[in-house]
Amino acid sequence: MNVQKKQKHYYSGKKKRHTVKMQAMIHYKTGQILSTCFAKGRVHDFKLFKISMKFLNFKPFVLADKGYLGLAKIGFTSLLPFKATKRQPLDPYLKHINKEINRRRIKVEHTFGALKRFNILSSPYRNRRSRISLRFNLIAAIFNLELVKR
Repeated sequence: MNVQKKQKHYYSGKKKRHTVKMQAMIHYKTGQILSTCFAKGRVHDFKLFKISMKFLNFKPFVLADKGYLGLAKIGFTSLLPFKATKRQPLDPYLKHINKEINRRRIKVEHTFGALKRFNILSSPYRNRRSRISLRFNLIAAIFNLELVKR
């Protein structure tokens, strides 16, 4: 198979480059990484979420960002921020609710920031794409171990 055809699946139109998408499920109180999922760069976040949920035995309560708006339709209880439109900005009350939701999500964002301290996640990955899932899972295990030591 042609190299360009192989790379076509990894091309992300949003980022304008070849990427691998990683998704981590994080416990929002402890900050521990519970599960990870990987896909080629052109897969949407929500589709990757649906794929990763097939392997869980339970349906968790989800705190997510605005990219996961269809969670209620597929049967998940979730807390999502409200979206403003171009013609209709958010009311002050809805802005207050969004601020409260984001206060609860901040631990998750701090976990992602801590994972990016490992340079392998914050700079272009130049090794085999097939090994990135193994390396990310090892980094997640090291991170969880450091959380337990504290």
